[in-house]
Amino acid sequence: MSTTDFSSLDLHPDLLKNLATLGYQSMTPIQQLSLPAILSGKDVIGQGKTGSGKTAAFGLGLLQKLDVKSFKAQSIVLCPTRELADQVATEIRKLARAIHNIKVLTLCGGAPFGPQIGSLEHGVHIVVGTPGRIEEHLRKGTLKLGSITTLVLDEADRMLDMGFQDTIDEIIEKIPSKRQTLLFSATFPNEIASIAERVMQNPTMVEAPSTHEESTIKQYFYKANSADDRMTALRLLLAKHKPESVLIFCNTKIDTQDVADELVYYGFYALAIHGDLDQRERDQALIRFSNKSVSVLVATDVAARGLDIDALDMVVNFNIAHDPEVHVHRIGRTGRAGRSGIACTLYGDRETHKLDALELDIDFDRYTDPLPSDSYLDKLIKKPLMTTLKIDGGKKQKLRPGDIVGGLTGKGGIPGDKIGKINVSSNWSYVAVSSELVKVALKKISNDKLKGRSFRVRILS
Repeated sequence: MSTTDFSSLDLHPDLLKNLATLGYQSMTPIQQLSLPAILSGKDVIGQGKTGSGKTAAFGLGLLQKLDVKSFKAQSIVLCPTRELADQVATEIRKLARAIHNIKVLTLCGGAPFGPQIGSLEHGVHIVVGTPGRIEEHLRKGTLKLGSITTLVLDEADRMLDMGFQDTIDEIIEKIPSKRQTLLFSATFPNEIASIAERVMQNPTMVEAPSTHEESTIKQYFYKANSADDRMTALRLLLAKHKPESVLIFCNTKIDTQDVADELVYYGFYALAIHGDLDQRERDQALIRFSNKSVSVLVATDVAARGLDIDALDMVVNFNIAHDPEVHVHRIGRTGRAGRSGIACTLYGDRETHKLDALELDIDFDRYTDPLPSDSYLDKLIKKPLMTTLKIDGGKKQKLRPGDIVGGLTGKGGIPGDKIGKINVSSNWSYVAVSSELVKVALKKISNDKLKGRSFRVRILS
């Protein structure tokens, strides 16, 4: 018997029989790595991309330990969006087909509250839902979590992106500490490690093998002596590569602002961040860049400190760094999390000594990459996929990420998977939405109420 066969696991015979009828022949890597630990009752952190088979992994774990005769919520799965919650609930129901009378209930924002209360009153075994709506049920006393034995945080990194950390903490406080906790995430940022440390007991960590090669950064060097030549070179590189997110480094605040202004003049979606901006301007620039509602951020090294964006397609050194270690740090911002990245450096004849200091083992007198053709200057500039909305309400107005998601996804709204990052501050909130649906989202929040009151909303620009 192969160790990749589901039959090698200590699963209930009815579950095994159903897996065969569903065409599940052998375990995916994430299932093979996580299921033995899940079935033995251990806390598990599973890192794997969408489509890796993680839903079946934790779904089988939930069903294996379920007491069908007890109509109390025994397992809860938190998901970032209604679409994912629906997918997870559908998959669990398929896995549970051979077990009689299992109740799986989805609790998500954007759906009527009353029918959900009725379903809860009839009893439920497994709850799958979004943090905002589940927290609302807890607040109103319509959901009890005293019998939960398993908590699943699915796509935990996405939930943190959407600003749900405080809400998740409030939910976890209502769950017995003696439980199994399963956390699945495509990436493993510091915030995930922090959550794991607080809410998990000696977790087993498993990572599905990446289909990508190890992170690779390709470095290119382009000669551009005059200021005009350097600006033209930058425009050509951006027009050719069309990065969704690119960070451009300048050595001075003046150059930073000048480069950003000139890129905007030529139609690029660019912002500057440097020490002469006030805190509000800097915060909003970083929010728009991390939300992917602006594709180009021009920064000094000091201003870029603390900027942590995994999916950075490209880095450009408009000016060569004064220190070789700074150069390494700059280009290391791309090519993260198993992705490939591009790092371009512009230099003039008088800067070859700076290139020599980088110790890259390249003869720069003979090696310079050719710039893209001037024809690229005629190409249309790609509009960012996301647009950021600013809502004049935040924590002081009791506004939460779940309220914003619920408001956007309600009747006549937009799908949850078209919502990006959410940032809620003291008096303002920022939410990224798909650019193609920004008018619908703007109208939805403008015309409807959040938390029973109206809030002013506008596109952040």
